[in-house]
Formats: sequence, C-alpha cells, structure tokens
Amino acid sequence: MPIIRGKDQVVALYAAAAQRNWVVPTFCGENQTTLEAVLAACQAKATELGTRVPVTIAMTGRYSHRAQARYYAGSRNPDTGFELFLSDCDVLARPDGDYPDVDVLTHFDHGQFEDDAERLAGDLSRFSSVMYDASAAPWADNLALTAEFVASHGDDLLVEGAADEIVDATGGVRGVLTSPERAEEFVARTGVDMVVANLGTEHRASAADLRYVPEAARAIAARIGPRLVLHGASSVPVAQLASLFRDGVCKVNIWTILERDTSPELFRQMVEHADAVAGPVAAELVAAGLLGPAAPVGGKADIAYFTTAWRQEVVLAGMRRIVGEYLDLWYR
Repeated sequence: MPIIRGKDQVVALYAAAAQRNWVVPTFCGENQTTLEAVLAACQAKATELGTRVPVTIAMTGRYSHRAQARYYAGSRNPDTGFELFLSDCDVLARPDGDYPDVDVLTHFDHGQFEDDAERLAGDLSRFSSVMYDASAAPWADNLALTAEFVASHGDDLLVEGAADEIVDATGGVRGVLTSPERAEEFVARTGVDMVVANLGTEHRASAADLRYVPEAARAIAARIGPRLVLHGASSVPVAQLASLFRDGVCKVNIWTILERDTSPELFRQMVEHADAVAGPVAAELVAAGLLGPAAPVGGKADIAYFTTAWRQEVVLAGMRRIVGEYLDLWYR
C-alpha cells in the first residue's frame, strides 16, 4: 500500500503494533540497495506470518555524525539526496509493487535544529514522522526549541525528540544514562510523541563493554508510558534487544550494522572471485603482496562479477539477512 502518512494514521499503526507486542524498527539508509533489502526482508516476514508488517525507512539530513542525504546522491547535494530518497520510497511502496504486504513509514532522522533548520521549517508532508534533534543545545534551549517545533508540526506529524544526545563512539565522550526525571520533564515541557533516551547504547559502536540497560528503560516508561525510542542499536548484540517492548520501547533505530557487517561479505566475495572481478589486475595484486597466493588469477574479467549490479546483489543479500534477524526478534 502507499506510504502511511498523516499523524492519525501513523499513531494508529503504532497502536496496532502495540496490540501485537511489536516494536516497530526504523532502518536508516543512504542508498536504494539498503531500502530494497529492508523491504524484501519485511515482505518475507509478512509472508511467513500471513499478515502485514510495518517498518520505518529513515534518513538523516545534515547530521554531523552521518549526513545521509549527502551520500544518497552522487553529487553530494543533500537536497537532491532527500528527493531521491523520498521518490524511491514512493516507488518501492506503491500498491502494485514488489512489497505489497509491508506498511511503510518515512522518517526524517536527527533533524538538526540549526543545520537542517530550513528543511524543518518547510514542507514535511512526505514524511510520516520527524525526529527533531536539539540535544546538542543546552537543556533549556533543547526544551524550548523542541516545544516550538511540536507546536508548529505536532498536529500533522508524529514528533520524536531527544532528551539526551546519543554520542558517537568514534569520539572521546561517553554518554550518561537518561534519568526518569529528565525524560519526564522533557515530555511534559515539549509535548513530543516519542522520546530518545540514553539507554546505554552509542552510535557507530561495537564495543564489548556497551550494554543496553533495560532497567533504565523500564524506570523511564513507568513515568511517561511506552513511548521510548532506542538509538544506537547496532552497538549491542541482537540478543540484548529481545525485551524492548516489555521495557517500554516502541521504536528502535538501526543503521551501522547494515553497512559495517556487509562490507566484509562483499570483500570476501570479491577476493574469492578476484580474476572475474578485476581481470589481470588480480595477478598484479598478488605479485604486489596485496592478495594472497590462493586468490584466483587465471581467469578473465567476467561481466557477471565486475558490475555494480553484482556488488549490490551481494550487499542486498547480506543486509536482508541482518534485517531478518531483527524482525525475527520483534515480529512473532
């Protein structure tokens, strides 16, 4: 069916998911391959369960930690990237398309109160929800800016806000768990529908010492209800996230693992088919010591392997598998 937009329809979808004890995942993407991998996995899950399944497809704009709208377009123009992303979503989610049993929502993730100000003040009607992110501002400014955005757009859009900044693991700062009191104040003073809290995860991390803290989520949910959003899910093992619905988490964001864990798969496939991918260059790389002696070098370059389409196929298959593992956890 077409993309679900309009606040009433989006709220109804989340309510229906809650009736089934489902946490609705949000998968960010910065290319069409990722979008199709997510939708293909969701369609497979819908077929398995014999029912429709929801999913949110998201992209950041000028977010400093990863400006995905820039990467969606080869020109690196974020405005072009947004248009391509939204157009791809419309095509892929069309009623007579390849994924007919998936209810798709579009999400503007980490909309920056300064860098994305122009887009946030413009037409947001092609999005199902928006994360207004003023978490880098002082607390009082975060509250005021987020409340102002909710006042302007909260009747039309589901709005997610950030009580705390979820830090990037590539930096030197470690996050502090959000307190129930802080989360409660944030919701009361901003009017957001959902709130991002620091629950132990980090963006772009895979550190062994990170742990999602379910007791922190439950303590917050006891104050504000089941409206928590978990970011940085790629930083912890999938098995840690089985209890999210019971902890009061209704939405969870995932991106890094899709790119991080499929890159080695593509690399292995390219090495295993080195001559078919690179032709005589494969032998040159072996001679230079950049490829080992077991790499195949006797064959010719093969169009079945040296095309972008083949590389996308490898990545899509890996991403689809990863998405499926998350869906197995939350859609039963």
